Amino acid sequence: MDSEEKDIFDYLKSWGRQFVSARQICRRAGGQKKWDKSPHWAIPFLNAMVYKNILEADSMAHYRIRPDEKTEKRERWLSPEVAKILKERGLDAEKPHDITAESDGQDGPKSPQ
Repeated sequence: MDSEEKDIFDYLKSWGRQFVSARQICRRAGGQKKWDKSPHWAIPFLNAMVYKNILEADSMAHYRIRPDEKTEKRERWLSPEVAKILKERGLDAEKPHDITAESDGQDGPKSPQ
């Protein structure tokens, strides 16, 4: 990364996952001297960083650091009461379940077959 890209990255890091306008990045990331010399100094660097997949942009030309893609889901704590209910329904509490595919219980009681 160039020093300008590092300045932009450090500035956007302070904003977390929030999008920031290109104008504000140009104004604040490089300091007052860069802004006075060229008000749009960061635009080519922002476009290059988007191309390198360091940043992402929205439709309004606001930028943020590209979040890490997590393919692995976190495990959640399961209360004993919920584990008991799942066991009564014949579901394994250790496996993930798609709750949208199952009945939500509003169909009424099911008749034994």
